[in-house]
Amino acid sequence: MVYIFLADGFEETEMIAPWDVLIRGGLEVKTVGVTGEYVKGAHGMVMKSDISLNEVMMDEGDMFILPGGMPGTSNLDECDRVREIILNAYNSGKYVAAICAAPMILGKLGILKGRKATCFPGFEEYLEGAQLVREHSVRDGKVITAIGAGGALEFGFNLLACFDEEKASDVRKSMQYEL
Repeated sequence: MVYIFLADGFEETEMIAPWDVLIRGGLEVKTVGVTGEYVKGAHGMVMKSDISLNEVMMDEGDMFILPGGMPGTSNLDECDRVREIILNAYNSGKYVAAICAAPMILGKLGILKGRKATCFPGFEEYLEGAQLVREHSVRDGKVITAIGAGGALEFGFNLLACFDEEKASDVRKSMQYEL
């Protein structure tokens, strides 16, 4: 199971593109409403979440994803339960992923120390102890980060590759990402 956490102000592309890639790859993905059942994106799109924050089952989760956007990232960061779930997932050896501004949450939790990571320009100061790289998406062990909306598809392929590299390649080709 893959969980994508949504808080008011999330960046729509950073949620939709990875979600789409993971679904095409055959994974079960649930959106988690952090600020309510209906969550409004940074550009006005309203999403109905699949489940509430209280319904997240840690033992069923394989990957936990934080989309960026503002104030979405701040709303995620202000939620003690989100931070608790992400830290617990990381400490349990599960995949944790964040895009755009959201890697700052991983940085504040100490998850990025000694790891390669990227984020939206201007949020580097929050990636405490990270080895900063300028790439669309980077995976270091079970931690995946991405730069922003422009890297959202690459982020999705990178996430899917954590489970099945061949499937990620197939989905990439089927979506005409590679000619």
